[in-house]
Amino acid sequence: MSQPLLSAPASAPVSSPVLLAILCYAFWGFAPLTYLPLDHYGAGPLEIMAHRSVWALLCSGLLVWMTHQIPDVLRILSQPKVALTLCGSALLIALNWGVFVWAVTNKHMIESALGYYLNPLLNMAAGAVLFRERLDNFGKTAIGLAVIGVAIQAFALGHIPYISLTLALTFAAYGIIRKQLEVSALSGLFVECLFLAVPSVAFLLWFEGTGQGHFFGSPIHMFWFVLTGPVTVLPLFLFAYVARRLPLSTMGFIQFLAPTIAFCIGLALGEPFSVLRGVSFVFIWVGALVFAFGAWRRFRALRI
Repeated sequence: MSQPLLSAPASAPVSSPVLLAILCYAFWGFAPLTYLPLDHYGAGPLEIMAHRSVWALLCSGLLVWMTHQIPDVLRILSQPKVALTLCGSALLIALNWGVFVWAVTNKHMIESALGYYLNPLLNMAAGAVLFRERLDNFGKTAIGLAVIGVAIQAFALGHIPYISLTLALTFAAYGIIRKQLEVSALSGLFVECLFLAVPSVAFLLWFEGTGQGHFFGSPIHMFWFVLTGPVTVLPLFLFAYVARRLPLSTMGFIQFLAPTIAFCIGLALGEPFSVLRGVSFVFIWVGALVFAFGAWRRFRALRI
């Protein structure tokens, strides 16, 4: 079994994991602000994605070394079935990252936020269908409200909210695959980035060689490209730490911070937001609150 990422001191206050969880999801919520300057400098989603994969590999590699998880990585690479499964999850997370970066740089941040509101509800539905987990009335109500919200959103947009659904489905599928693997979050991410970095490096060498790249444009370009690495890896590192120390009900509530921040950024940037889209989000938000309340009730019942 893999070692814990960090060891919490015995005297650490109880609130510390909660604060770190808030920091983790705040990182994810403000992540779009990393990609907007790159878009402003002329970098497209493919170039941003390639740099994100390469710098995430270097950043996760540093953390793997610092947390003494190199043996975990070698164990993964020595098991073809596990490595191949992580290759599949790498493709899913690459698709998720790519769609998200495209959405952010093409003024669809509000629609991307909807996808991440849907994700925990979709996970709950997948658990009931794939793993025969019991779905209580709170879960059924939350999913029903989410379905209504998506239907209203589709009507408001004039088409199926494919960005939201793609983000929710790819991340849910990614979570299902990773749930089946007994590998730590960090070592697994490093191996995924290793798979993604190979085509990414080839693409960037060709892109820079043909004069289309933006990395060497100026030191500020380099700064924003390099920043995509820690912005990708550090939230997951924090998540792996707090997930061992907080009840799922608490995590389930705090995770809605990230799409809320992205939603507010989208509004601040003047993305279109009609009354009908607002109504759809009301259904999604109520569904999210029902989900969080149901998770809190289940946790409380287990403690009695």
